[in-house]
Amino acid sequence: MDVVTLFKHLIERKSETPDDGGILDFVEGYLADFTPVRIDREGVKNLFIYRKFGEGEHLCFAGHVDVVPAGEGWKTDPYEAVEKDGCIYGRGAQDMKSGVAAFMQAVKEAQTFGGTLSLLLTSDEEGPAKHGTVEVLRWLEANGMLPDAVIVAEPTCEERFGDAIKIGRRGSVNGVIEKIGKQGHAAYPEKATNPIHKVAQVLHRMAGVDLDEGDENFSPSQFVVTDIRAGMEVTNVTPGKLKMMFNVRNNTKTTKEDIEAFVHRYFKEMDYSLTLDQSARPFVTDPDTKVVRTIDAAIAEVTGIRPKHSTAGGTSDARFIAEYGIDVIEFGVVNDTIHAPNECTTPEQVEGLYRVFFRVIETF
Repeated sequence: MDVVTLFKHLIERKSETPDDGGILDFVEGYLADFTPVRIDREGVKNLFIYRKFGEGEHLCFAGHVDVVPAGEGWKTDPYEAVEKDGCIYGRGAQDMKSGVAAFMQAVKEAQTFGGTLSLLLTSDEEGPAKHGTVEVLRWLEANGMLPDAVIVAEPTCEERFGDAIKIGRRGSVNGVIEKIGKQGHAAYPEKATNPIHKVAQVLHRMAGVDLDEGDENFSPSQFVVTDIRAGMEVTNVTPGKLKMMFNVRNNTKTTKEDIEAFVHRYFKEMDYSLTLDQSARPFVTDPDTKVVRTIDAAIAEVTGIRPKHSTAGGTSDARFIAEYGIDVIEFGVVNDTIHAPNECTTPEQVEGLYRVFFRVIETF
């Protein structure tokens, strides 16, 4: 089948996390010339499938077959690939069955390559991501099969297909501050310690503040307050405790320890506790590496556009790959309807993505 037909077939397999909808079995059959390795863990389906053409470098295409729940508000069946008004609708159209279809077709049609071509697929990217790509990477390391470069086919383009690739991602640090006070009657503030009043004295120095200046690859790391709660929703009792939650999408200039020091600078005179959890670490792939130069050239050849190099957005499984010192980048279709009702992309973008990946294989 051609890449657009393949794409529609993948959409019509319902694969809400961690269900793979039978897609991984289908991939094994579709790529019959490749050697499959199943690395299923804790109900999560994972597939590493490879073909060794020669003794050269190992290029891997990575992604996920799982999707978020469809939700409400669809004008079509989210698990029927409906083509209308120049678009193909369905859950996962952008995130990321278009990418999976494109690299499946590209490697299937590859006749020659200097080294090893592989796919790394999981059904646990949209969920906790604890038993998916991380488990495959552990297996690859233990078996001496880690790739030299990885392309993750997440949707990266902003306005036009070909206008952006991701050469890195910011990290993510979640924090919870609990400020302890002394509960009391609102009419006798002198007999209580109101944590809201205490935090209000420093909040303007923290909320929305940049923790660094950023650099040529990253925007500044910003302290983003996401929730503040205290009290019992009454007007005559001052609270005994305040809880403030925040997130920092940190670049390589700001560490978890820097964030802890920033909080302490303003809370050191207060009775407080701080909990920090780093769910993702920042990374950047050198723009001069082979995989970046190769995909830049392929995109320019197919689309006529020289893509910008971005690190914006949330996290992806690329963060796990980067921890192994592997050159990893992301490229996919335009990202404007992911996780939304009526998610869609165009057949031209799916075809274009396949052509870019095929050109990368030819020139890598």
